[in-house]
Amino acid sequence: MSRPTSPTSPTALDVLVIGAGMGGLSAALAFQRQGHRVTVIERVEAIRPVGAAISLWPNGVKVMHRLGLGETIEHLSGNMTRMRYLTHTGEPLTDFSLAPLFDEVGQRACPIARAALQQTLFDAVGAEHIQLGRRCLDYAQDDEGVTAHFEDGGRQRADLLVIADGTHSRLRSKLVGHPVERQYVGYVNWNVRVSADEALAPAASWDQYVGDAKRVSLMPMGTGGNAAGTQEYYCFFDVPLPVGTPNDASRYRAELREHFAGWAAPVHALIERFDPDRMARVEIHDIPPLDSLTAPRVALLGDAAHGMAPDLGQGGCQAMEDAWVLARAVQDALEDGAAPAAAIATALDHYDAARVDRVGDIVSRARKRAAMIHGRDPVQTHAWYDELAHEDGSEILAGLRKTIVGGPLG
Repeated sequence: MSRPTSPTSPTALDVLVIGAGMGGLSAALAFQRQGHRVTVIERVEAIRPVGAAISLWPNGVKVMHRLGLGETIEHLSGNMTRMRYLTHTGEPLTDFSLAPLFDEVGQRACPIARAALQQTLFDAVGAEHIQLGRRCLDYAQDDEGVTAHFEDGGRQRADLLVIADGTHSRLRSKLVGHPVERQYVGYVNWNVRVSADEALAPAASWDQYVGDAKRVSLMPMGTGGNAAGTQEYYCFFDVPLPVGTPNDASRYRAELREHFAGWAAPVHALIERFDPDRMARVEIHDIPPLDSLTAPRVALLGDAAHGMAPDLGQGGCQAMEDAWVLARAVQDALEDGAAPAAAIATALDHYDAARVDRVGDIVSRARKRAAMIHGRDPVQTHAWYDELAHEDGSEILAGLRKTIVGGPLG
């Protein structure tokens, strides 16, 4: 797809985005492409992406193409063409091609380093439009616009405020009118990048070892995570544990040796190979589905709106869909000739209608899948293992297809 030119907006709005993660930057870029004036505010002093990589599925990649970044994303990402499940001791359960799915939906998946994706978005938006090291504490709405209030005592006016400050959002509870607490999903995830090696996994296959309610994953993620242009895998280890277990980087390797004793040789080779200093250890949380993602002049977006377990690989993709739907709704309302205030009101109604049920469903499905994979009900988990042993890929591909084609770009 060709890179789009920035159209001339019938009315250029001042859009203020809180948060420079994937969702916030995608929204900023979408509004910029439509000719609006955009400022992004980020509380951290420097952008340091959390986590090794992200499995960007076709619905997210399609948004990136519409924003002019698709070719760059595809170049930096891994070429994942197959999926394999294996038992914890290495016996194959199922092995199938992803090509039929990608052909049907018209786009391949793009597993990519978070650092590469975030830098690509950051550069596209432009550093001159992004203010780092500022924390937004509150906002106030009126008939003429919205005012954001910052920890440094400053304030900024906008026509539209986009809250994309992540799963720990300080502003989410204000928008929805009640406290929204994160809830523990029940497992810990260690994730890291390692150099690709056929001794660990086939170069184009997403391999997952499962057993005892645990999981080890190796996914080809391309060269975007390093300056040397070396192919890498995105790897993670999942273990069901109580919330609040110690997080000590000096013990990551020892912990994983203990948790995965007796597992297949590639799993142990991976444990001995990763760099603990490059690894993240995360207790997985989500937030309950919300009834609304908007207030007058304000939209909630990305993990702030629908922080979810990563078990469907849709967190980043849904943030990108949010960005596209919100910006498109604003532009459609303006092109229909509505005055700015009316256009924003109409657009926010459309955004709510388009996104609340979709993201709520995915949050719920991701939580159910996390429970199944990680042994919340051991009988269900063992039944899943049995299903995998008889799976030819059709059921898994159908589930992936359902999520992908339900997006705004089909």
